[in-house]
Amino acid sequence: MRFRSLTAAGTVAAMLALAGCGGGSDDAGASGPADLRMTIWSANAKHTALFEQIAAEYKKTHPDVGKITFESIPIENYTTALTTQIGGGNVPDLAWILESTAQDFVTSGALAPIDKDPDLLPSTTKTWEKDGQLFAYPFSTSPLGVFVNTDLVTAAGRPAPAQQVAAGNWTWEQATATGAAVQKSGKGGIVVGDFDYKGWDTLNSIWAGWGARPWSEDGKTCGFDQPEMVAAMTAIHKMVFTDQAMPGPGVTKDFFAGDAAMVVTQISRAALLEKAKFKWDLVPLPKGPAGEYAVVGQAGIGVLKRGKHVDAAKDFLAFFSNQENSAKLAAFFPPPRKSQLTSAVLAKANPLLKPAQLESVVIDGIERGDIKTSHTGYAELQQTVRAALDPLWKPDADVKAVMSGVCAKVNPLLAK
Repeated sequence: MRFRSLTAAGTVAAMLALAGCGGGSDDAGASGPADLRMTIWSANAKHTALFEQIAAEYKKTHPDVGKITFESIPIENYTTALTTQIGGGNVPDLAWILESTAQDFVTSGALAPIDKDPDLLPSTTKTWEKDGQLFAYPFSTSPLGVFVNTDLVTAAGRPAPAQQVAAGNWTWEQATATGAAVQKSGKGGIVVGDFDYKGWDTLNSIWAGWGARPWSEDGKTCGFDQPEMVAAMTAIHKMVFTDQAMPGPGVTKDFFAGDAAMVVTQISRAALLEKAKFKWDLVPLPKGPAGEYAVVGQAGIGVLKRGKHVDAAKDFLAFFSNQENSAKLAAFFPPPRKSQLTSAVLAKANPLLKPAQLESVVIDGIERGDIKTSHTGYAELQQTVRAALDPLWKPDADVKAVMSGVCAKVNPLLAK
């Protein structure tokens, strides 16, 4: 097996390639109850409490299973830490996997195939399939929407985004005007969740409205220098430096603390508004030049092929993701099941959201949304693009030249 230089990014692909070689331990040959370990990136106490509740129910009827541990790893270095564990032989039985690294995990052979429930929406399983087999359960399929601080919007003299949605004129042009009006008051305008001028891939919640893609669907051709992406990035640059509708580099505004007019993020963040001291709303992503669109963030849970208890892990995952438990998980993680994608079911799990919000953002988003950006060797691509985009975040940047520069750096990686 030939490896390229093992940079921090390249290590991910290399470790997963190793993880795909050989199988895990035979459950039948193990002595004593099987202890299972699943890595997750959430440290939210409510998430882990629900996971542990499901695990406790499972153990009641499975005396062959001992401890079920949920190991939280910070999302900032989650994939690197996970692949380091795998490469070092400390392989978890199950792992929560980001959609951005889905192709690395699926194509490497690191995951064991699992049964595919016919109730799963085809749009939710596509990322996790290869050769007709499913390699991870898409337990969280969370559309991106726009949370709105209606108090700040009203105070700035702007129409409520919900009214604009109803009138059919909720566009990025209107959203920019609202963000700019609010920023004049000293508050933030449009915040893109997890962006901070480093996480460039979160901007797909905007550029998809221009019909832009970072690379072609087959992953072989760079798309940063294409007209759609240049136009989208020009619009974003204008939002920041000309319209001043988005907080600039080095400026942090926390929407959930009441410091910004809008935040573009996944609907699973609604729980952070439980004790909000301001009036808020949730609306779909604004229309772009390419029309209406939806973007979905996704996470899968897979069984590691080199884990110690593959069969036991598969059985627990089937229980963890069954219809009953999927309904419980829907409180935080929108379900991928056709039978549960109704406002009635979702309202029980999401009491903070209104039926109209669930219909327009969640249900419609899951049914027709595009899954966020992914590619094999994603970690290396992510770092390369981030560095190549640094010159963009200056007032006098030549957007088209920067985009061409991104492709010059990315093309050799896409050709591998």
